This record gives sequence, C-alpha cells and structure tokens, in this order.
Amino acid sequence: MEYIIRKMRMDEVSLLEDFLFEAIFIPEGVAEPPRSIILNDDLQMYIKDFGAYPDDRCLVAEADGKVVGAAWTRIMKDYGHIADDTPSLAISLHKKFRNKGIGTALLYRLLQMLRHVGYKRVSLSVQKENYATKMYLKAGFKVWKETSEEYIMVCHLDS
Repeated sequence: MEYIIRKMRMDEVSLLEDFLFEAIFIPEGVAEPPRSIILNDDLQMYIKDFGAYPDDRCLVAEADGKVVGAAWTRIMKDYGHIADDTPSLAISLHKKFRNKGIGTALLYRLLQMLRHVGYKRVSLSVQKENYATKMYLKAGFKVWKETSEEYIMVCHLDS
C-alpha cells in the first residue's frame, strides 16, 4: 500500500476527533463506547484547540488521497504525563489501515520531528492488552510506571 506521511494542515485539525476515537483501545469482548465519549474532558485535552499551542505537533498518513492515520503530541496533564517539559503522544489509524507498517512509520517520523525540535523525551499511556505496546517497545519506549491495567512509557530522544 502506498502512503505518504506529512505534517497535518490546519484545515485538517477537525480530523483529530476521528483519530481520538480510533485511539481508544477496546479489549476483545468489550462493547465499543459511544462516539460521544470523546467529549469527556479527560479526552478533549488531546485535541481541544489543537495547533493553538507551541508544543502541538501532528503528522498524518495519507493513502488514496485521504488521511488514514495521525500521530500527535502536546504537553498536557493526561494519562501519560510525566513532566511539564515532556509532550504526550497519541497515535491511531483507521482500522482497515492497521498492521501495514503505516503506524510504525508515523511513530518513527514523529519521534524524529520531536528530536529535531529539541525535545529530550516523549511519553504515552497504553493499556497492557493493546497490541501497539510491542510497537512502542521496538521504537525505544521503556516502561516508566505501571498500573494494573496500563503502562506509562517514555522514549528518550537524546540517546
């Protein structure tokens, strides 16, 4: 499958609503939540006024002329927050574009971008059952803290 990775344009910010919903991990056998879940404050912080803050960064994957995935960071006190100078990462793809290497390519390009602009590390939160955990480990993330259900992971960008 052919795709390109590029910076998100400001006229595409509204797409982050779809990708935020897609980023919600649903364990096998659990019913999908209603789309309105993204209106919760603890999820809105990932996308509200995205692009208005200097630490907001987003790359998208485009295939067949459509944006099919996004990886973005911002500094916020979210589930994966570890420090006020460390951006938190979110990434998702539309289901039919998963397991094709696009997510991995998005992740690596975003890490490269963050290194280039001078960040020392990036963090994220991921449920232990989520298959993406393996991708994060391969990309250099390490478990920083864990709860019974999730990992807080950190990737040091200066090493």
